[in-house]
Amino acid sequence: MFTDMAHVPVLLKESIYYLNPKPGDTILDATINGGGHTEAICKLVGENGKIIGIDQDREAIERLKFQITNSKYQIKLLCGNFREVDKLVGEKLDGAIFDLGMSSNQIDPPAGGAGRGFSFQKDEPLLMNYDPNGSFTAKEIVNKWSEADISDVLYKYGEERYSRRIAKNIIRARPIETTFELVDIIRGSVPRQYRNGRINCATRTFQALRIAVNDEINALREGIKKVWELLLPGGRLVVISFHSLEDREVKTFFKKLKEEKQGVILTKKPVVAGEQEKKSNPRSRSAKLRAIEKSAQGGQV
Repeated sequence: MFTDMAHVPVLLKESIYYLNPKPGDTILDATINGGGHTEAICKLVGENGKIIGIDQDREAIERLKFQITNSKYQIKLLCGNFREVDKLVGEKLDGAIFDLGMSSNQIDPPAGGAGRGFSFQKDEPLLMNYDPNGSFTAKEIVNKWSEADISDVLYKYGEERYSRRIAKNIIRARPIETTFELVDIIRGSVPRQYRNGRINCATRTFQALRIAVNDEINALREGIKKVWELLLPGGRLVVISFHSLEDREVKTFFKKLKEEKQGVILTKKPVVAGEQEKKSNPRSRSAKLRAIEKSAQGGQV
């Protein structure tokens, strides 16, 4: 169905297992992008079921609309942030899935697409906004924010131990326009051992800026809470996260639901990718899946 799909969904079998979609179900894919999870879900909910897909990347939504033109399945595509799911989705759900990772299409745009600076391995404008029409970008942070605020963001969202050094050198190097300019600043701000470590020394800074630009943690906190309120009793919520801040939010929320007897946690520990998937799809290495089922009396939180 999604014949042009470049994005390989992470933990696909595991997510379908815990989501457990059945014929006729209404399922929300809150981060549909390339449609990998949705394609698998469609086959299980069948022609009488329904998939609601949300993404704030309008280019992704338009690509999917074209690809499903003649689909026999009921797929409703909505452009927006999942933190506004209560306004976007006006019906109850049998299940919902969040895949919080970046899409391959965002890192490697299809032919004719413009890069937005998500990867430190490509020289692109320093944007990092999921919404191509968004006015707030990483360029604004590095060129206009104070040294203290930049340092705080790098430490809070990237857990970057050299946040102060990097922030100081960012201020000195202004104006900064591209990803490679920022990478050079980072490399010149950290010790040689850190610079040549197993993880690229720019990883944490780029993660922090992306999270800040898209307000990802607050969006996640709001989104999973609102989706929970839309779930029918027995409905399941599956979340795949890719760094500790996201996983912590999900773990805390699920724990609260369990304590209030609103849900039953299905994953005692986060589910991670097997060795074969890690080799074939490197982005799966940091993925953690958690799932919860809404209790019969599970109400709002």
